[in-house]
Amino acid sequence: MKSRAIMLVVVVIVFLEGWWCNGQIVEDVAQMEISEKTVLYNSIQGFVGNWWNGSDLFPDPCGWTPIQGVTCDFMNGFWYVTDLNIGPLHDNSLNCGETPEFRPQIFEFKHLKSLSFYNCFSSNHLITLPIDNWANLGSSLESLEFRSNPSLIGPIPSTFGSLTMLQSLVLIENGMMNNLPSNIGNLRNLKRLVISGNKFTGRIPDTIGSLNELLILDLSRNSLSGQIPKSIGYLKSLIKLDLSNNLLMGNIPEDLDNLKNLTLFDLRNNNVSGGWPKSIEEMTSLQELVLSDNPIGGEIVNINCENMRNLMILDLSNTGLSGKIPNSIAMSVKLRYVGLSNNNFTGNLPYEFEKMPCVNAIYVNGNNLTGVLNFSASFYGKLRRRFKAWDNPNLCYVSEIISSGHSPFGVKPCMSVDVSGFSGSNSEVRNGSGKVQERLVWVASVAKSEKLNSDFSSSLGLLKHGNNEGVWLVFVMEFFMMIFLWSFFK
Repeated sequence: MKSRAIMLVVVVIVFLEGWWCNGQIVEDVAQMEISEKTVLYNSIQGFVGNWWNGSDLFPDPCGWTPIQGVTCDFMNGFWYVTDLNIGPLHDNSLNCGETPEFRPQIFEFKHLKSLSFYNCFSSNHLITLPIDNWANLGSSLESLEFRSNPSLIGPIPSTFGSLTMLQSLVLIENGMMNNLPSNIGNLRNLKRLVISGNKFTGRIPDTIGSLNELLILDLSRNSLSGQIPKSIGYLKSLIKLDLSNNLLMGNIPEDLDNLKNLTLFDLRNNNVSGGWPKSIEEMTSLQELVLSDNPIGGEIVNINCENMRNLMILDLSNTGLSGKIPNSIAMSVKLRYVGLSNNNFTGNLPYEFEKMPCVNAIYVNGNNLTGVLNFSASFYGKLRRRFKAWDNPNLCYVSEIISSGHSPFGVKPCMSVDVSGFSGSNSEVRNGSGKVQERLVWVASVAKSEKLNSDFSSSLGLLKHGNNEGVWLVFVMEFFMMIFLWSFFK
């Protein structure tokens, strides 16, 4: 029994020694290197203030009471900082003071992989990024982020081009400005480049086409101008391309047809023109296409959606497009949102749209569409207010085959006409065949022109009477008029 107890104690001691040697408990075995600790404390004090001394940390910033925002890794018997996040990300994160500053020590970390600042530079104290010493982090830094720092102004330092190990560069909603540096093309390992919500101007550098590993390119919400570089077509791994809300102009390059893996292309709110680009039809993985608020112009009647079967969102609103809306859009069977509003489209709205199984929003308001809407009551009931077709002067729907609860909002019914009296059937009304469509369109356009006064309406028997009563009233009046005339001239 005694021997078993001794054996158990030995096992526990061996286990604890192994645990301690892995750097989990014993301070003198798993300490932060003195120089690394000095670098960390000086860097933090630059942003937080000199009042901070880490006195509440035991045994060091990577010990039992670590700092939220500081991550360490154990290498060669010591702890080293690998991630440093400054800003109110967590309850006990390191919040910046009134006058934060970059101290030179921040460039002396030996194994720093990730550096980020969130809502740190937000006071009236304006600050720019340091120009020198970024190369000191070039062999280790993989992620660099500045988010929501309105007091961070000035350009991107050209020395960022020395961060050759960088995989993610994120600059979102800061006050940064000037041109994008051309040597950004040196960052060949970048997978994510997000420079959004700043005040950058000038052209997008052609060297951006050198970032062959890039998956996400987001330059939205700046004031970038000039044409879209053809070199973006070289980024064959690209999944997301967002250039929205800038001042870009010219055509959409045909070279973009190489982007076979692209799932999102957002170009809204620019000055792009030149008509519908055929290169988009070759983006076989595209799921979201947003080109709204651009003077693109031209027609899309010959658009080929055969290769765009993964498309879920199509927004071509306010793009100056004209001609007929093509039936082929319905070939994109995964479409959920179709935005074609505020253009110059003419003709009928294709009834094939009803066959799209996933669609839940169709906006065609503000065009010059004509004819009768060819959709069933169940279709209107499914979309409800997400079907917008108002502001099409000569467009109407047949109230006789659609209940008032499912009628399209903002679209007037075709003038009350006895559908059963026409030579066409209800299916002909839906398909736009026979004389039914022609007569309904005529009555709708007359009503919209507001030339149909009440006397004329009454003469047709359409003002205060139902369909059958109105027709019979006209018939009876004409009958008695004929008898009166016959008697008078007899």
